[in-house]
Amino acid sequence: MMETIIMLEAETIYPIPSERRHGTARDLFTVWFEPNLMMLTVVTGALATTVFGLSLTSALIALLLGNLVGSIFMALHAAQGPRLGVPQMIQSRGQFGLFGAVPITALIVLMYVGFAASNLVLGAEGLQACFPGLGRFEAILVIQLLSAAPAILGYHIIHTAARLLTVLCGLAMFVCLGQVMMLHAPVPAAHAILMAGGEWTGFLRTLSLAALWQIAYAPYVSDSSRYLPAGPESEKYAFLACFSGSVSGSMLAMSVGAVVGLLATEQHVVQALTSLLGGAAVPIILVLSLGIAVANSMNVYCGALSSLTVAQTFTPDRHYGRSARLFITLVLLVLAFGMATLMADRFMATYSEFLELLMSVMIPWTAINLTDYYILHHGEYDVASFFKRDGDLYGYYNVPALLCYLLGIVVQIPFLSTALYTGGVARALGGVDLSWLVSLILVPPIYIAMERYFRVRVLPKGIWS
Repeated sequence: MMETIIMLEAETIYPIPSERRHGTARDLFTVWFEPNLMMLTVVTGALATTVFGLSLTSALIALLLGNLVGSIFMALHAAQGPRLGVPQMIQSRGQFGLFGAVPITALIVLMYVGFAASNLVLGAEGLQACFPGLGRFEAILVIQLLSAAPAILGYHIIHTAARLLTVLCGLAMFVCLGQVMMLHAPVPAAHAILMAGGEWTGFLRTLSLAALWQIAYAPYVSDSSRYLPAGPESEKYAFLACFSGSVSGSMLAMSVGAVVGLLATEQHVVQALTSLLGGAAVPIILVLSLGIAVANSMNVYCGALSSLTVAQTFTPDRHYGRSARLFITLVLLVLAFGMATLMADRFMATYSEFLELLMSVMIPWTAINLTDYYILHHGEYDVASFFKRDGDLYGYYNVPALLCYLLGIVVQIPFLSTALYTGGVARALGGVDLSWLVSLILVPPIYIAMERYFRVRVLPKGIWS
């Protein structure tokens, strides 16, 4: 087993053979619990009490509800891994077609690189808060070096590192929460449980933020579950493990952020947390900086798989093995490092604005993928067709999926509330962004109707499995 862990992963974007399927869904709990125990999650939770102005009780309820709702969609993707044995974006060819899946896959790569760069920036800020003499470049480099080995070695070392760091980082985050709650946080008054009228806007904005945090993981999850043995048991427990691991990890870190946000005053959240921890700051921040390496390695690893997916689309006769993944991994590490070092002063603000818009194009992809997988195909796909030169059963493009995808973006526009654009409905709602919910509700029934129409009226009989 140790030899397997330290070897460069051989499989890339191709189906995992049955003889190489192994592990249990329990491993997925730690691989989704531990990566959420990072500064980016803490900073996200702090928005509830800083930007959105909620009381602590209201913030925690909104964060919990949002994480629960978003994780349902995220975990439904996880169950696809054991069934099909391929990365998530390869499986998207079953809905969008061979070339139809390329644009969204390319956008997902940008998301992965951006998340990796933001983690480098925040991880470096944590190190600098502990060691004021440490320069920004050097601090970012330390986090990058910690992230490189798991990203390069691949699936097995990422899962192993997550298991080892779950206890360490979980304990560190519990210490953070206990310290700020016990020593600094005011005890909520009884009336704080009932929100004032003005708090509902902040409550809904926080709920949406937490839900989108979880939905952003949707392109990752099959990548982390595709080695599990095939079968209904693996699929069921993959869902449960990913759901429980991601919700509990996110809520723990976001709760810390919500409390720190009440006490941060003019300080940045990372600096405020460091100050509140006092003498315990250095070991805790160091542990969390080590833990952020797993989250970062997952971004780069999944980004490499998605990049190879795009490449294989245009070169179907070429086999992309471990050397290709290694090369792409190194390229993505360099890109993330460059973004973090050259754009650090404005990076977090710029990237958060980009991420808000990126999520609006990801939501309809999730709606179409899940609808097609669970309702139309019931998980039955011809995996070999995903890799055929012409897309075989799924063709170059799936017109209903692409039309519904564009529709899913358009219907969100009035409901969007971002730093770059706010729609009319969102303004009327006090800045609440419900665009994701509108798209998730409207796209599935329209997609089902269009798919059934195309099957009967447009496409030749028998083309659908």
